Amino acid sequence: MNKTEIKGKLIEACRKKILDNIASLEAAMSDAQQQANEYGAPRDRYDAFRTQLMRRRDMMAEQLSKEMVEFKVLDKLDPKKNMDKVEFGAVIITPGQNYFISVGLGKIELQDISYFTISPMVPICQALSGKRKGETAIFRDMKIHILDIF
Repeated sequence: MNKTEIKGKLIEACRKKILDNIASLEAAMSDAQQQANEYGAPRDRYDAFRTQLMRRRDMMAEQLSKEMVEFKVLDKLDPKKNMDKVEFGAVIITPGQNYFISVGLGKIELQDISYFTISPMVPICQALSGKRKGETAIFRDMKIHILDIF
């Protein structure tokens, strides 16, 4: 698999993961709303159970909003764009781990190779930012040598 294919598959895997998260959140929101509807009108103004259900639904709605923003962020990535330094949209290969700088979704496996999708805001990304192939970054007293960037 060439570098463009790897980046394209990483973007698609991120999209799928976000769509799965969105589906789970929508189901949880619907469940909380249904429970509140079945419970009926508040018994009094201190009805804690109904309030708890509504807070849960609102919390899920907020998370859903964040997931949708992250999904839109993925649209800004071009798998054909080859990167020469660590920045948004880059895939970084190091001896210890591989990173995909996009949205923070965690570990993604492609052909038995792990890639960690991280946000540009996380500390390790900030330590690597601007570095080029062959350079070394220091993160928490640990040297990270960059083998490849694309």
